[in-house]
Amino acid sequence: MILDRFRLTDRAAIVTGAGRGIGAAVALALAEAGADVVITARTEEQLRTVAAQIEAAGRRAVVVPADLNDLDVMVGLVEAATEAFGRLDIVVNNVGGTMPGAFLDTSPRAMEAAFHFNVSTAHALTQAAVPAMLDGGSGAVVNISSMMGRSQGRGFVAYGTAKAALAHFTRLAALDLAPRIRVNAIAVGSVATSALEIVLTNDELRPSMEKATPLQRIGDPEDIAAAIVYLCSPAGGYVTGKVLEVDGGLDHPNLELGLPDL
Repeated sequence: MILDRFRLTDRAAIVTGAGRGIGAAVALALAEAGADVVITARTEEQLRTVAAQIEAAGRRAVVVPADLNDLDVMVGLVEAATEAFGRLDIVVNNVGGTMPGAFLDTSPRAMEAAFHFNVSTAHALTQAAVPAMLDGGSGAVVNISSMMGRSQGRGFVAYGTAKAALAHFTRLAALDLAPRIRVNAIAVGSVATSALEIVLTNDELRPSMEKATPLQRIGDPEDIAAAIVYLCSPAGGYVTGKVLEVDGGLDHPNLELGLPDL
């Protein structure tokens, strides 16, 4: 049956930034599809809540609280997966993000920090995971990019640049790691997470954002999670080096945050 191609039975995954929002939804979706999951983020209490949901779905969860800005922790995440599950098949590089800011307020150090948190973390974990994936025969990596990596928006010079770099990193890594490891990305649109709280709780901003989206709604974390299950499963087995746009149909949002002209 075609639905069997979306199963991840007895696969092992690592999901970063998994304490809430998209990361938590992805970890639970992978578990519901049959995978055991190492989940990591800074806040252990949030991770414990997600772990309980994974276990309720009948799969195993390993909680690793960590500051993922520290690239040295990435090897430990891989070791946690192989020690607990005996294998590693899937990596979802979800951790990332950068606060918006006006151009003149975005220092070179801030730009470097955005690149580090959004790109270097993904590279470090993917690189650490490759030997374990090859030991198992194959693997799948999904990076969480953003529509701001391909669109204009005032105040997003650091975030958009970093996410554009992550998208191209995806294409380059996919070629380097083919044919045994597939690398893809999701260009995420406006999704109902804590990062969008200022919009979700504003009766003026939310309708405006919904109207600007062809599908007339803000996305759910599960929308992203479903796409990741596809990319990590045999159903996506002929897809690599691609950036899948899961953004409600946005073409050119041209976001305006009311920041100063400079």
